[in-house]
Amino acid sequence: MSATRFFHDEHCFWHSGGMFALTLPVGGWVEPPSGSAHAESPESKRRLKNLVEVSGLGRQLTHQGGEPVSLEQMLRVHTPGYLERFRQLCENGGGLLDPGAPVGPDTWAVARVSAGLACNAVGQVLRGECRNAYVLSRPPGHHCLADQAMGFCYLNNIAIAIEEARAQLGPLRVAVLDWDVHHGNGTQSIYYERDDVLTLSIHQQRAYPRGYTGEEDVGSGAGHGCNLNIALPPGSGHEAYVHAMNSVVVPALEAFEPQLIIVACGFDANGVDPLGRMLLHSDSFRELTRITREVAERVCQGKLVLVHEGGYAEAYVPFCGLAVIEELAGIRTAVADPMLDMLVAQQPDAHNVAHQCEVIDRGARLWRQQVERSH
Repeated sequence: MSATRFFHDEHCFWHSGGMFALTLPVGGWVEPPSGSAHAESPESKRRLKNLVEVSGLGRQLTHQGGEPVSLEQMLRVHTPGYLERFRQLCENGGGLLDPGAPVGPDTWAVARVSAGLACNAVGQVLRGECRNAYVLSRPPGHHCLADQAMGFCYLNNIAIAIEEARAQLGPLRVAVLDWDVHHGNGTQSIYYERDDVLTLSIHQQRAYPRGYTGEEDVGSGAGHGCNLNIALPPGSGHEAYVHAMNSVVVPALEAFEPQLIIVACGFDANGVDPLGRMLLHSDSFRELTRITREVAERVCQGKLVLVHEGGYAEAYVPFCGLAVIEELAGIRTAVADPMLDMLVAQQPDAHNVAHQCEVIDRGARLWRQQVERSH
């Protein structure tokens, strides 16, 4: 049996925000879809879980669930007024909690389960009950602010899990690495003035929140120097992401010396995602996981939790997710990625890779200048 635990709950697949075509509310000129509705549908997550099972990997993992988070746990991160608005809107049948955050009658309950999975995984890893963990959370959480839902996110699962661990286990230094194609704005906002959480986000320039890059946002107050954004140009592929990890992320993690690394594991930087414009493939996500796992082994006894975030290519996310969980567990199955050869062939040429790496290096220099300027 692997030392990796896989956290999931069927309830997470039952949240629905209503009738949408990708992210557009149905009505007016927007025709109702014939298949899946909202981009953040359960299908990519359900298909990932199913592929884990049919590949045989599931038999070698310890499967775990979690309890829905309580009001006390949520209030460590979110404001009372926001939570009351969220609860009441769901009790009244649903609607738009935010233009990018539609809810249904069950969303309040399901979001609490999703956050509970993250809490259980973080607690078990920190207590040494398992080496690492993958959390198949839904709804996602990394865009959610303390007082506002955003980007399909209603509770900040990772922040709630960190604060629950602190409440149970005491002071804790945590690094949160977000490789979702969209910026991890919620987690950044919550910890922007804290020096006990390092937040790092690798994301597509100006994708979401719209127009945002973030290289100059380094944290403030006690948190100065504890926030790092790496904004990549659209079309960045495997080599650019690996360069960002090796030249920026790994040194930052080693310098911070966290007791735990959490990855906001979005898959929407894959080359066929409808909400991203990047060119990663399953072996890219496998490599990002390998690099992160190895730095975790050096700095925090391998304590690593990956929490599922975005990824909207229903047919392809499962292959990317399987690669990540295989790498965490140190197990290779017989599953072959049917799109790997195509996406490898579509990778940027050397000229474009050089440009993308220069963008990364320039952003890292700007971050260092901002940090040093305020000292």
